[in-house]
Amino acid sequence: MHPVEPQLKDNNMTTQLWIRPFACIRFLAIAVLAWCAIQAVAQAAEPYPSPVPRLWFAGTLAEQEQELKTNPLMLRFAESRKKLASDRYRPAYHFVSPESQMNDPNGLCFWQGRWHLFYQGYPPDEFPNPADIPKRRQHWGHAVSDDLVHWHDLPYAIYPGMERMCFSGSTVVESNQVVAFYPGIDAGQMVAVSKDPLLLNWEKIAGNPVRSPTGDSCIWKEGDTYFGLVGADGLVSSRNLVDWSVHGGFLGETPFPLGDAGACPNFVPLGNKHLLLSFSHTAGGQYLLGDYDRQGHRFKPYTQGRFNHGTVSPGGVHAPSAAADGKGGVINILNINDAMPSPDWDQIMSLPQQLNLGPDSQLRIEPIEAITSLRRSHQQLGETILPANREIVLDAIKGNTLELAVEIDPQMSRWVQLNVLRSPNAEELTSITFYNFDRKLSVWYDTKAVVCLDGSRSSTSPDVWLRPPERAVMERGDGPLKLRVFVDRSVVELFVNGKLYLAMRVYPSRQDSVGVTLRAQGQDAVLKKLDAWQMQAIWP
Repeated sequence: MHPVEPQLKDNNMTTQLWIRPFACIRFLAIAVLAWCAIQAVAQAAEPYPSPVPRLWFAGTLAEQEQELKTNPLMLRFAESRKKLASDRYRPAYHFVSPESQMNDPNGLCFWQGRWHLFYQGYPPDEFPNPADIPKRRQHWGHAVSDDLVHWHDLPYAIYPGMERMCFSGSTVVESNQVVAFYPGIDAGQMVAVSKDPLLLNWEKIAGNPVRSPTGDSCIWKEGDTYFGLVGADGLVSSRNLVDWSVHGGFLGETPFPLGDAGACPNFVPLGNKHLLLSFSHTAGGQYLLGDYDRQGHRFKPYTQGRFNHGTVSPGGVHAPSAAADGKGGVINILNINDAMPSPDWDQIMSLPQQLNLGPDSQLRIEPIEAITSLRRSHQQLGETILPANREIVLDAIKGNTLELAVEIDPQMSRWVQLNVLRSPNAEELTSITFYNFDRKLSVWYDTKAVVCLDGSRSSTSPDVWLRPPERAVMERGDGPLKLRVFVDRSVVELFVNGKLYLAMRVYPSRQDSVGVTLRAQGQDAVLKKLDAWQMQAIWP
């Protein structure tokens, strides 16, 4: 017995020595097969993964702020902003993407004391060659602000995966989460949710793509029911964010045909009315203002207006993103197209607009009050006669990052004009002209006044596509003409009497195209006052 037992033990040990390698190999084979299976499932779930770095962030604000200091995307964005800062046409106080191209603003919202702006971002990771820019895929870019003026970049928020590209949608803010509703190209309508302090972590719900029609969309909530607008007329609703019922037409009887203005819808309350903002690929950003029947879920507009008074491109106002301000008004931001090719960046965001309901139940449009925080080096002109047919050069006021607040009594002048970004001999200039038609011009006709923003002489560069003038009809009444003009290197934005908004991209090629002039034509006019400020940059 004794002689045998050691032999048996030796045989067992020998067997174990032979078996162990095969067991390891078997274990590795199973692990590889399991990994392949997981990858296959992941590939099935996300056939279009993004190569852009993505990290999961902690759950508290302090931890998130600490993690952002070393986040690879944040470091990359900072380096990109530093590099692009030398571009003479890159705005100083308008939001522009930290890298690559940019398109529609999306999902503007107020969450836990901060404003969040999302936008169509095109990270270069997958196609770094500028020749391949058209191949870059939309992610939701992200920025945060305490005041809608001073913006801070955050990592990309929503990435393609199940969908090939993340197109334009909106968000609804609840007490415990923010919900995004947007079209996922080559997948279907998507829903993503975030609950953390800076909205850094977004999870797509398990029901994606949800059972809903697909398209540019907005979302809001009434009681326990979510409502979505797909396009400008397709109303859907859901209680679980997965199963959506189709309600048919959203627009009631209206004399304002939308045409192709069904992109980027935003439906928001405004005072005791509702506002539907959207985008036309031919006519740009526009709005319908009217009454919303909450029982029948129908919107009946009584007036229509535009944020773009010409074509969309080149250099015109594009799509809106709007959110209620919590005080009965609405904050609106639009993107503005480029008019000069660039391999590094293109579009910009407009200044945030304050939309309110006037006593006449018409829309009022003003720049938000917080813009005044950027004012520096104030200069003022008091009441001054503008003699007919003479251009008055304001030698003390010049620059390419300006705000001008101008009040003019046109009197009987045929038109009055304010020129900005003007070279000394007017080789380049951008003009704002008020055609003073607010009176009966003949026995036969009454003609309304016209405001014109004209950049057709804004640049002598052969690389710039010059835009036709923007023209908007306005009724001034008996009051003065009040202009708020914002000049920021390659954009001019104009607010007229709190009722009209016009804007366009301009690209002066001369370093001395920084002058400001005034002119009255035909008869004298009176400059009541003019205030000018140099505007502080929001970027380092």
